[in-house]
Amino acid sequence: MSEEQAQQLLYQMQMLESYAANLDQKEEAIMTFLREAISSVESIRGLNQNQEFESLIPVGLGTYVKANISGTSKVLLNVGAGIIVEKEHNSAINYLESRIKELQVALNETTSQKHEVLMRLEQLKQEMNRLIQSTNPSQ
Repeated sequence: MSEEQAQQLLYQMQMLESYAANLDQKEEAIMTFLREAISSVESIRGLNQNQEFESLIPVGLGTYVKANISGTSKVLLNVGAGIIVEKEHNSAINYLESRIKELQVALNETTSQKHEVLMRLEQLKQEMNRLIQSTNPSQ
C-alpha cells in the first residue's frame, strides 16, 4: 500500500468518527425527547378529572408563577411547525404514545447506524494497522 492509500484510509476514518459523533448527538436528542414524551404521558394520566392542582409555570429566566390546573381541562399539544391543538386527555395520551413509538423506531435506527459505522471504523483501523506493519516488516 502506498502513502496515498494510507491517507485515504485516514480520511475515511476521520469521516466515520465525525459521523459516529453526529449519530451519538442524534441518539441523545432522541432519548431526551423520548423521556419528555413518557413523562408527559405519566403526568396527563396523573391528572384527576375531578380535582384542581396548583403548579408552577415557567415564564423565563428561571422565573415561575403559580397557577391552578383544572383536572377537567384539555391538554394543549404542539404538533409541529408551531401548531398547537387542544385535545382531551385520552386523545392527547394516544397522540403522545404514537410519538413515543416513532421515537423508539428512530432511536433503534440511529443505534443500528451507529453500530454499523463503528464496525466499519474498526475494520479501517485494522486495515491501517496491517498497512503500518507491512511498511515496517522488521517489527
